[in-house]
Parts: sequence; C-alpha cells; structure tokens
Amino acid sequence: MAKRDYYEVLGVARNASADEIKKAYRKKAVEFHPDKNPGNQAAEEKFKEAAEAYDVLSDDQKRALYDRGGHAAIDGMDGRGGGSYGGGMDFDDILRRAGFDADDIFSQFFGGGGRRGGRQQGERGTNLRIKVKMTLEEIATGVEKKIKVKKQVSCSTCNGSGARDASSVSSCGTCRGSGMVGRVVQTPFGAMQSSTTCPTCQGAGQVIKSPCNVCKGEGKVFGEETIEVKIPAGVTNDIQLSMSGKGNAGAKGGLPGDLIISIEELEHEEFIREGQNVIYELFLNIADAALGDSVEVPTLDGKARIKIPAGTQSGKVLRLREKGLPSLQGYQRGDQLIHVNVWTPKKMNDEERKLLEKLKGMPNFQPKPEREDKGFFEKLKDIFGS
Repeated sequence: MAKRDYYEVLGVARNASADEIKKAYRKKAVEFHPDKNPGNQAAEEKFKEAAEAYDVLSDDQKRALYDRGGHAAIDGMDGRGGGSYGGGMDFDDILRRAGFDADDIFSQFFGGGGRRGGRQQGERGTNLRIKVKMTLEEIATGVEKKIKVKKQVSCSTCNGSGARDASSVSSCGTCRGSGMVGRVVQTPFGAMQSSTTCPTCQGAGQVIKSPCNVCKGEGKVFGEETIEVKIPAGVTNDIQLSMSGKGNAGAKGGLPGDLIISIEELEHEEFIREGQNVIYELFLNIADAALGDSVEVPTLDGKARIKIPAGTQSGKVLRLREKGLPSLQGYQRGDQLIHVNVWTPKKMNDEERKLLEKLKGMPNFQPKPEREDKGFFEKLKDIFGS
C-alpha cells in the first residue's frame, strides 16, 4: 500500500513552520496513542504513521530530501531498507522531541497506565558521525559501500545485559520487577494516578548483583562493525543521511544510537560540478577549430563522440544533454557542458613558423568577432542565469 503524503498525515501545509508541525504531531499522538485506544489496530497504525511523518518533517535535512524527492528520497535511511519504520522506531525519542515526557504526560492523558510493556531498556546509545567520500561517477549512479566503523558494540559475553550470568540478575525490590512505580499527580483535571520509571532500576525491572567481567556491567565494549551503506544518486556535499540503530550500542540493553553519514564529494580530474551539470574543458588545435572535426570526449558514463563545427571559436560551449548528474529524486538529469579552448602552440619549428607567417596576413585570418562569439563566462550566464 502506497504511503500517504507526510504533510497530509499531520494535516499541515507544505510551508508549515517547525512549531506548526510539532503542534500537529502532538495532537495526532494524543488522539491515536495505543494506550488511549487499546486493541484498536487502526489507531495504532495512525499513531505510527504520524510518528514517521514527524520524524522526517521535524528534521531539516530529512525534510529537504523529502520535499525534493518524496518517499523515494528517504527510503532506506533508517537502516532497515525500504523506508519501513514500524516496530523499529524509537517512539519515546520522537515523543520527547515533540515536547512530551513519555512517563508523566502520557500517564496523565491516559489515566495512569504508563507505557505499554512496563519496562524500559537501558540507556540509549549515542549517535555516531562518519564521512563517506564519493566520486562524481558514484554520485551519478548511487552506490552501496561497505564501511568499517569503530564504535561501541554490544558485549558478546553478556549479550549486552551487563550481568555476569543469569544468576547475577534479580528482580528490583522497589518496583517488584515492573520497572514502574505509582504516584498521585495533581493535574488541571484533579488528582490522577500516574506511573513513572523506577528510580532504582531505571525501568529495567531488574538489578545486577554481579557485573560482567568483560564490559564491567555496561553491556557494551569498544569494537568494530562493517556496515553496508546505500547512498542514492544525486547527493551533494550538504546532504547528511541517517541510519537508525547503527550508532553506538546502548548501555545494559538500551537501544543503539543512529549513524549520521556526511557526504564528501571528491575533486574530479576532468570535470567541474555545477549543480546537476558537469563542465568539461576541451582543447582544440587551430586547424581542427577552423576546419571542423569529430572528437571523442569523456563523460560520466564513458566516452562520447561530438562534432566540432568549422569555424568554432575559443570559448564556445557545446552541450551533451542528460550527460550530467541526476537529481536526488531521479526525475531529471543535468547536462555536460563542453567549454572549447583553442590551443595556441607555445613552441614551433621553422616549418610551422613559416606556415603561420604566411597565414597571418591572409584576409580570413584577421579577427572579425560577431555578436554570437561571446566569452565563456557570458555564455555561462546565459545557461545558468545572471
């Protein structure tokens, strides 16, 4: 089933401000939260849909990608492929970003039931940032890269629990294993029963008597992971991609952080990038420029043969359509612009010098510039606008 437009999901205009988006999400979250709609599958799906929409529209970079390319531009950014958030989404984190306290505010709205599932996991891992270098050829097609990332990983000895063994874990005496403790909260609607995270076990429902010898009870150690990163075609230096759950491991079974990927575009030996267009400088000798010729030029896709009209002037710009870079959403592709530069020899032998001496006095070798013989930068203004 096709996804709905995120702006439609939240009921806001495409030019909505960050505050308007947050307000709209808060309203949807309260309306469709599963604790308020127990057993209502449709409400739960709408709650997830609103969370997914807010996760994208509340992030300036994700929103810019989405505005340019829709769902296709952000598919796979969460690290699970296909843009499928679902159960892997950290709803508590999204709720906190929208200004909710997941323990207190929701328990007031929903009559003190607390969060479903009772127990929290341990502390969430931190986000990790890496830089990925890309050539123009890779940007033109998109690429999958396997990258070795040094980071905190889940301890294999204790499976991330932080405990030496199963007997080293006991039920928390404060909350009796529930991870939550009750209290009475005064609200504008009167006194209401509320549940909050247990201060003794931090919501885990268990306490560790003997910590793991390897990770010292943290549930994580410093290590390395090879991560497959799928980067779409058309990215630029200002783009950052996010892979959910691929950052540093959380403590004591907590959710991992995210991996933030910055793109670094490598300088090309032959091309200069100008938005979606690429510029190539072609050097011609005087004879080829005057007589015309057919020459081979490099492109991002390989070689291409182009025709040089007779009488081509230095500074002329030729265009190879759709031989540039694709847009991020893949709807269109730029051009390759070929800047012709007529090469003037710096050294000549006696025979060459005599030929030029003879030619330079002839009528057709006298400069007679016409209106169409514009300079290179003037032509670029015509192409890109002033």
